[in-house]
Amino acid sequence: MELFDEIAAKVKGTGKTIVFPEGEDKRILGAAVRLQNDGLIKPILLGTRAEIEKTAKDNGFDIADLTIIDPTEYPEADKKAMFDALLERRKGKNTPEQIEEMLKDVSYFGTMLVYMGKADGMVSGAVHSTGSTVRPALQIVKTKLGVHRISGAFLMIKGDQRYIFADCAINIELDAPTMAEVAVQSAKTAKLFGIDPKVALLSFSTKGSAKGDMVTKVADATAKVHEMDPELPADGELQFDAAFVPAVGELKAPGSKVAGHANVFIFPSLEAGNIGYKIAQRFGGFTAVGPILQGLNAPIADLSRGCSEDDAYKVALITAAQAL
Repeated sequence: MELFDEIAAKVKGTGKTIVFPEGEDKRILGAAVRLQNDGLIKPILLGTRAEIEKTAKDNGFDIADLTIIDPTEYPEADKKAMFDALLERRKGKNTPEQIEEMLKDVSYFGTMLVYMGKADGMVSGAVHSTGSTVRPALQIVKTKLGVHRISGAFLMIKGDQRYIFADCAINIELDAPTMAEVAVQSAKTAKLFGIDPKVALLSFSTKGSAKGDMVTKVADATAKVHEMDPELPADGELQFDAAFVPAVGELKAPGSKVAGHANVFIFPSLEAGNIGYKIAQRFGGFTAVGPILQGLNAPIADLSRGCSEDDAYKVALITAAQAL
């Protein structure tokens, strides 16, 4: 089976509900209609009902079976319950007046639907910035116990090849503990896609071939990964060729269970990760799916503003699978 056929098979029949705060966008509406028609998830679209209906009419979408919530028409009792829940969640950090304003923002509204159990996950970012999607998630849903930072992974696909690259979206600088957390989170994400994780923590050095604080950081991060999950195959610091090419791995890191066979690649900075996945995408012909946000208490996905309808469809499937 193709990867997304596998994910669809896992998700189908589970009744997972995904909220889309950007329901007026043509790409999002088209993806939601397909997901509904394919019987994979139950979409909830947020936006002005008249605008959503106009977009549907203009593009020939049948939205008769879709759930649409216009926040301005939300029932008063439900609106008060949401207000009270957010006020309690933000206790001492926001005034009642600020809470009212926050709930006028569809990103906060959608995140609250997830927090209150009215949706299993959220997909946003086609129109809104990463900050607009991530900020409400961090303030309301928050990180899992023991996780100090969220991170953004990309699933890289080409034919039968599947790899995870992280962090490519969130943390500009990673210290050793953060890099270790990203490695452990990314291994869990890999399993979601049928990848048996072998984690390489990347550097410009392999096993002390170069010196410097940046090298020491990656070596320290590797040691922390082994403390966090002793059973996880992880190694570092490794140069990319040592991590990926068996002959080079055997030469530069003899005896390593990961070198030459890695399928989860952890970059030492956002700069490196972002450049790395785009090189693989543009030069290597890989499809990059994501970013997949890791470490949150509930699955919330951040689309690229340049995404297609198909991107939104696939990311929604992944988000539903994360909720299983």
